[in-house]
Amino acid sequence: MSSADRTSELRGLVLQFVPHQSPVYWQTVALRHEVLRKPLGLKFSDEELLAENEQLHLAALKDREVLGCLVLKPYDADEIKMRQVAVAPKWSGKGIGQRMVAFAEQYSRQNGYKLMTLHARQSAVAYYLKLNYEQEGEEFTEVTLPHVKMKKLLAGGDV
Repeated sequence: MSSADRTSELRGLVLQFVPHQSPVYWQTVALRHEVLRKPLGLKFSDEELLAENEQLHLAALKDREVLGCLVLKPYDADEIKMRQVAVAPKWSGKGIGQRMVAFAEQYSRQNGYKLMTLHARQSAVAYYLKLNYEQEGEEFTEVTLPHVKMKKLLAGGDV
């Protein structure tokens, strides 16, 4: 598919933060479950979802359908963690993930964060390397899969 076709297909895509517990939030939870948890035989607990009330929930919407989502979890004044990145399978490979990551990085930069971190599934490490993230430390197991911590400086200076 050419980039012109991809751009046309994604015309009308809206990236926006949605309130915790809102109807769109619950659609993002359903997408995260379908893409990230269900294949592993895992479910979100009520406690996990309740703890997300202090986090930022980004949705990629087209015609009111959630095509992708991610969650940002602030750690301190300098660091924010990107987590639970998911794109609907029929929309995978069309640039939605890259748009969401770029949006999240821009938001974080504009809000004074200097460092974006994430725990990447081993299968996604190459993807994040292409987006200029660096691997930090050794592989570890999270939600039954091998992961690595990755980071990217968002603003000038050291953290």
